[in-house]
Amino acid sequence: MTITSAMPTARKRPTRTRTKQVSSLPAITVSKLPPIDIDLLPGTESLVCPNCSRWCPITGHDGRNPKLVPHHTGRAGTAEPRRCDGSNRRVKLDLTIAEWRELLADAITEASSRQPTAVLPKAFSPQTDRTLRARAERTPTRRVADWNAVLPRVADADKNRQDVPAGDAPTEGPAVPLTTLHPKRPAH
Repeated sequence: MTITSAMPTARKRPTRTRTKQVSSLPAITVSKLPPIDIDLLPGTESLVCPNCSRWCPITGHDGRNPKLVPHHTGRAGTAEPRRCDGSNRRVKLDLTIAEWRELLADAITEASSRQPTAVLPKAFSPQTDRTLRARAERTPTRRVADWNAVLPRVADADKNRQDVPAGDAPTEGPAVPLTTLHPKRPAH
């Protein structure tokens, strides 16, 4: 689909509007919204539109009829503009700036307390858990006893290695060493 100059596009809207139109939807009560979705600082009064979840300025906040400015659901300059149903919706400002700041500080404190600060270790597999527990239970005297229990099997394995196999010697290749090599560290 090609864009031609005849296709309608959303125009950039001013933040302050002088329209007398009012939405038929019920008024938005600021105290019922999460404090993070409201900005009541002087000169930047705005809130998140409940219909389209976009930040929208509040016009007429000083007067008796504050309301959301008319806005589109899409970005300005896009094809096929669609006006949000929350445009010109009345806003009931029942919070002062001090009350809003206090609610915002409480919400930030609560949210920061929910975030984990400690790094939790990864869970062990059952086999790893058994191995670590057994390793922790071993004492030096128990290790010596375990080694002494294994020594006869080690001696049998060494004796079997020293035995010459029955049969002819290999005709090709180097001779099989019959003595055990014990390397020594060089003296410094």
